[in-house]
Amino acid sequence: MLAGLIYLNYWHSLEKKYIASAATRIFRFTGYYLLYFLPFAVAFFLQLIFFKDCTYYKNAWFWAILFLAPAFFSFRVNFNWQHDWITKTSPGTDKAFYLYSINWIVRVFVLLIPVFIIWYIKDKAIQPFYGTKPLDSVRPYLLMLLVMVPLIAIASTQGDFLAIYPKAKLLNEIPMNNWTDKWRYLVFELCYGFDFVSIEFFFRGFLILSLMRICGLHCIIPVACFYCSIHFGKPMGEAISSFFGGTLLGIIVYNTGSIWGGLIVHLGIAWMMEIGGWLGIVFSKLKLITMMKSR
Repeated sequence: MLAGLIYLNYWHSLEKKYIASAATRIFRFTGYYLLYFLPFAVAFFLQLIFFKDCTYYKNAWFWAILFLAPAFFSFRVNFNWQHDWITKTSPGTDKAFYLYSINWIVRVFVLLIPVFIIWYIKDKAIQPFYGTKPLDSVRPYLLMLLVMVPLIAIASTQGDFLAIYPKAKLLNEIPMNNWTDKWRYLVFELCYGFDFVSIEFFFRGFLILSLMRICGLHCIIPVACFYCSIHFGKPMGEAISSFFGGTLLGIIVYNTGSIWGGLIVHLGIAWMMEIGGWLGIVFSKLKLITMMKSR
């Protein structure tokens, strides 16, 4: 199923041509909703066929989460009501900086508020807010990051990776007269990292820890499929690896009840990809200079 969606997306521009470029906000919301809902729901349906112990379809909360979760994330993706205010109030040259930085912060709350409401109604008496249980040790997660270093180094040499990363290169168009002006890069990266807080609370906290009491282990793969679908606007290698990464992080949260380890890994990878993007750009320029000199 995911292979088919990946084929449609990267060979026929599923998201870019038919969803992201939709003419109206309602069509764009609907397109993203279906992009997220279908892999999420179909994965649950396939498990009903192949596993006899799947009885989660009898639980009303399963159906509520199945239909509401893609709507929450589609609303987050399409939420841009703050854009007009930023455009009117921010200086012309700094507009991109404020637009992206504030947007990431706003979207964290847009996603976590409905998640908090569901926790308050459904799980407050059973568990702390999804995934906030403290970790016993951070060492396993630091080892995971260490394993990712060579993979990110290889990715940093690829053109499709450098076309997107580092995200902070969006600020290169802003005039910065001295080093003190470069605080924008730090704030930008912190806001970019803050966005991953909502991702971890949503996918590993909310979806895994609310559904595990209904579906058991059978919640992990559908959540990973949903997680993969939100990466369709990124390089294909990143989208494919997100399924396996989402599965691994889902297993970790299922067994630990905490999202903090996943957040360490996710944030670490995100910021390493930013560093890899900068280094990739530098090496590309050095390679170009060397080739020109050799001529």
